[in-house]
Amino acid sequence: MKELLDRLRSIDMASEIGELKKPSDEQVLKEWLNSGVKFASASGSLEKVYYSAVKKLLDCIVSAGEGAPVLHEGGAYRGTWLESTGTINAELLSRYMPNVAQATFRLFAEYRREDGLLPYKITDNGPAYRQIQMVTPLARSVWNHYSLNGQDEEFLREMYQAMAGFDEWLVQYRNTRGSGCVEAFCTFDTGHDLSPRFWHIPDTPHMDDPRRFSPESPVLPLLAPDLTANVYCQRKYMARMASILGEDGSVWERKAAQSLDSLFQYCYDESDEFFYDLDRNDHFVRVQSDVLLRVLACEVGERALFDSALKRYLLNTAKFFAKYPLTSIAMDDPRFDPSSAYNSWAGTTNFLTLIRTPHAFEAHGRYVELTWIITPILNAVARMKNFSQTISPWTGTEGYTDTYSPAILCVLDFVERTCGILPAPEGELWFTGLVPYAMDHGEELASATAYARIIDGVSYELVNTREGAMLYKEGNEHLAFPYGTRAVTDRVGNLKALVGMMAQPAQGLVQWGGNTYSVAVKGNQQLFYTAEGFEAGPDIGVIAPAYDSGQSGR
Repeated sequence: MKELLDRLRSIDMASEIGELKKPSDEQVLKEWLNSGVKFASASGSLEKVYYSAVKKLLDCIVSAGEGAPVLHEGGAYRGTWLESTGTINAELLSRYMPNVAQATFRLFAEYRREDGLLPYKITDNGPAYRQIQMVTPLARSVWNHYSLNGQDEEFLREMYQAMAGFDEWLVQYRNTRGSGCVEAFCTFDTGHDLSPRFWHIPDTPHMDDPRRFSPESPVLPLLAPDLTANVYCQRKYMARMASILGEDGSVWERKAAQSLDSLFQYCYDESDEFFYDLDRNDHFVRVQSDVLLRVLACEVGERALFDSALKRYLLNTAKFFAKYPLTSIAMDDPRFDPSSAYNSWAGTTNFLTLIRTPHAFEAHGRYVELTWIITPILNAVARMKNFSQTISPWTGTEGYTDTYSPAILCVLDFVERTCGILPAPEGELWFTGLVPYAMDHGEELASATAYARIIDGVSYELVNTREGAMLYKEGNEHLAFPYGTRAVTDRVGNLKALVGMMAQPAQGLVQWGGNTYSVAVKGNQQLFYTAEGFEAGPDIGVIAPAYDSGQSGR
C-alpha cells in the first residue's frame, strides 16, 4: 500500500499530459492541476488509458476568439451540443474543471434567441436553432454545478432566466396536440440518429423551422416521453433555483406535476411497463429503446418502477444488458443493429448513454447494479486508443469517430465511481473501495489503485487493495474501511455512512476517530455512523441480472 501511495505522490500531471498544443491549454492544464486529481495502479492497462484520456480531454477544450475556454463534443462534432456537451458532459467536467464547465453552460444562455429558443448547438459558425435536441435536463446539470462549485448566484440567475424563456417556447410551439407532453417533430429533436424509433420520419423539422413538423407525415407530431420527462425534471430543478433567487418555486412545482401526469397518461404502457412515443393516430410507437433509461434518468417514478425496469429490461440480457451494456435498442427487436461503425442509435452501445446512466441508478440506491454496467465498460476502456462515440455491445471494440468527449469523460467518471474520490453536489464526498475487476480473458486492469484529489484546499488520497481501503487526509491516515464498500463523508471528511458495493456482503474493520469497528454490510445497504457506532439502514437487496427471452422478461 505504501509503495503505491508513494508512486501516486510522485506522478507529475504536467509530464503525463505532455506537450501542450493550443494557447488555451496552459490555462486549462492549470485548472486540472488545481483539482489535484491523479490516478495510479499497481499493474494493468487502465492507468495508461486514464492519462491518455486526460490528455485528449484538452484537445476537446477550445477558446473561441477572446472567449473563455469551453468544451467541444470532439471527434466528428466540431462544436458544443445542448443534448450532451452543454449538459451531462459539462456536469461531469465540473468536478475537474469548473471554470470550463461554467463557460460551457453559459454559451446557451448567451445565445438564447429573442423568442426564448435555446440553440441546439454552437460551433465556429455561431449558434444553430434548427431542432431542439434535448436529452439530459440542462437545469439539473446547472444546479449540480452550482451546488458543487461555490454557489455563484449571478450565474444561476442568468441560466434560470434563459431556461425559463425556453420553457415558455416549448409550451407555445411543442404542445400542438394540447396533451401537456413535449412533442418530437423529427429524429434530431432527441439525437436518435438512425434509430428505428424514427424510421419514415424526417431527420429535421419542416423547412428547418423548429416550430413546424412535416405536413406530409402520417404520424407526426409524436408525444415524446424522453422530451416530456426532460421538461418534468427541468421544472423540478427550476423550482429549487426559484427559491434561491427569490421567485415562487411552487409555480414550477405545479408545472412539473402537470408534465409528470401527461407523461404517464399518454406515453406509458402499463402492460409493457415501458414508455413509448404516441403518434398522431394515438398509436404507440412500439420500439423499445434507451428512451426508457432517459426517462428514468430524469427522476421519473419511485423505486418500485425502477426496480421493475431493471428486472424486465435494463439488466436483461435479451433486452439491453449486452456483454458491454447498455444497448440503444432492445436486442430482441428484429430491427436491432449492433454495428458501431457509424453514428447510430439503432442498437450499438453509446458513451452518451453510459454517462447518463448513474443518474437513474443512484437516485434509487442501486449502487451495486450500476457497477455491473461500469465494470465491463472499464474492461473495454482499458483497450481503447481512440475514445470513440460507440463500442460494440458484443466485443467492446471501438467504433465511430475519436477524441469524443463523452467517451473521455466516461473513463474519468467510471474510474472515480469505482475506486476514486467523488465530490457529490449534496455536500458529500464518496470514497469507493473497489478494484476494477478483470472480466475479459483474465487481463488485469488494475490489481490495486490509488487516487488523489484536492477538495476545498485539502488533499485526500485513497489507496485500494483487495484487503481494504485507506484514506489519507493531508498526508495522514484518516479512515480505513473494508474492500467492497463506499465511505460517505461530509465535505470536510467526517464519516457519515458506509455503503455496500458488492452483490455479496462486505465485512471487515473500520478505523475512524481513534476507534475500530467490526462491520458487515450487504449490497446497496447503508450503515449510518453515529456517536454510538454504526446503525443499519434499510436493506433494499440486490436485483440479479435476468436471461429471459421474449417480451415478458420476467
